[in-house]
Amino acid sequence: MWVLPSIDQEFVDRMEDVLRLYAREHDAAEPVVCLDERPVQLHAPARPTVPMRPGRPSRTDYEYVRKGTANIFCVVEPKVGRRQTHATQNRKAPAFAQALRKIALRHSRAKTIHLVMDNLNTHCEKSLVTRYGNAAGAALWKRFTVHYTPKHASWLDAAEMEASLVSRQCLGNRRIADLRTLQREVAAWNAAADRARLKIDWAFRVDDARSVFRYDGITNLRSQH
Repeated sequence: MWVLPSIDQEFVDRMEDVLRLYAREHDAAEPVVCLDERPVQLHAPARPTVPMRPGRPSRTDYEYVRKGTANIFCVVEPKVGRRQTHATQNRKAPAFAQALRKIALRHSRAKTIHLVMDNLNTHCEKSLVTRYGNAAGAALWKRFTVHYTPKHASWLDAAEMEASLVSRQCLGNRRIADLRTLQREVAAWNAAADRARLKIDWAFRVDDARSVFRYDGITNLRSQH
């Protein structure tokens, strides 16, 4: 279900830009990378886990102790099944800048890197300039061609699917109490997913969007009723 307060021309333009990008054939000179953040609650058990014994399964008490929060940068190349998903202390501007630097280093020979992300206030050139200085920050930002998803439409970012995979396959219902453990677990999952080349087959195209959201693709939006 998509909850959309309104569909205006800006929404249409941004949506179709992202959908056209996903419809392209893979080009190593212009890779497509999607980025999103996932907050994580760090929890420690309040009581020791009761170990397994013959006839009795292992038991974990439902109570836990809060150990703060952390963040996972979900970074995926949907067409080739490569990722740079990793855990950080937070999602503040310096962490975002470092995430983009990681992406740029991997694609150092690319002509440009198409980056899909939402409109979070840290997702801008200023974050890179603050972290690396005016010249280096601006130069790093220029390595990217940024494709912002429309407001209230972060579902257009394929990295949300990456976040779902991390949640289900890596975190599950486990309690992780500290950042170092979280970083180790996410790194292990990232390596396994890379080996498996888990791709994201994006099937929703521009024509589908025009049919679902009832507009003609030129200038006028048709009635939503």
